[in-house]
Amino acid sequence: MQQSTIKIAVIGAGNMGSAIIKGLAGSSQQTFSFDIHVSDINQLALDALKLTVPNITTATSNEVIIKDADIIILAVKPWLVEEVAKVINHKIDYQKQIIVSIAAGIDLKTLASFFGDLAVLFRIIPNTAIEMKQSVSIISSHQANESQQQLVSSIFSLLGKVFLVPESQLNALMSLSSCGIAYALQYIRAAMKGGVEMGVSPRLAKEVVVQTLRGAITLLETKDSHPEVEIDKVTTPGGITIKGLNEMEANGFTNAVIKGLKASHIK
Repeated sequence: MQQSTIKIAVIGAGNMGSAIIKGLAGSSQQTFSFDIHVSDINQLALDALKLTVPNITTATSNEVIIKDADIIILAVKPWLVEEVAKVINHKIDYQKQIIVSIAAGIDLKTLASFFGDLAVLFRIIPNTAIEMKQSVSIISSHQANESQQQLVSSIFSLLGKVFLVPESQLNALMSLSSCGIAYALQYIRAAMKGGVEMGVSPRLAKEVVVQTLRGAITLLETKDSHPEVEIDKVTTPGGITIKGLNEMEANGFTNAVIKGLKASHIK
């Protein structure tokens, strides 16, 4: 079966834009091949990216890279989206080109005001594991048909798991996934510190904690069970696990997690 080539233009070679490019360039599948073009005002950032991903085309002009692109990805800071839109909106073929924004907090209504009534728009909230093809990508769309939704979902599913949701849920899920990866890493860091205090080397503590979390994830995914079910299996009456859990709860563990998530929720 012959692969179809999709031209993707990424505006912005920062952390997330670069991660998406590296992930797509390193994807191995039979459905698509990618012709990736990237722009950034920072030539040094482009040069560094091209050293890692030599098969991409780079430019400092946004207008140059979007020509004939199937998908245009806006991988810039939220406050730069309007400025970028003013430069490229008159160059976009709205009958053929799809616009994808990964800018947090810029909703579809605002994007439509930047690009006009004819624009097919997607908001995607990935996380930094996208380079490793282990991202969660939360997707909402505006004026996209089923085929366009399938195309964008298929592309980002190469980089992890994809969830197509109403935009009303997107910001809450961003707290769980995009912000959430930092919260998960914070737990790992805290557990490492606890291990060091108990006499374990930092490297060994990290390896043990990471594998423990990997095991917990595998249990939940393989058995499709609830965390409470698996917790109950290791909390024997009078045992050390329940003592540890109770001490964590006494110090506000669950409440701290919930409050942290809600604090990062854009309303």
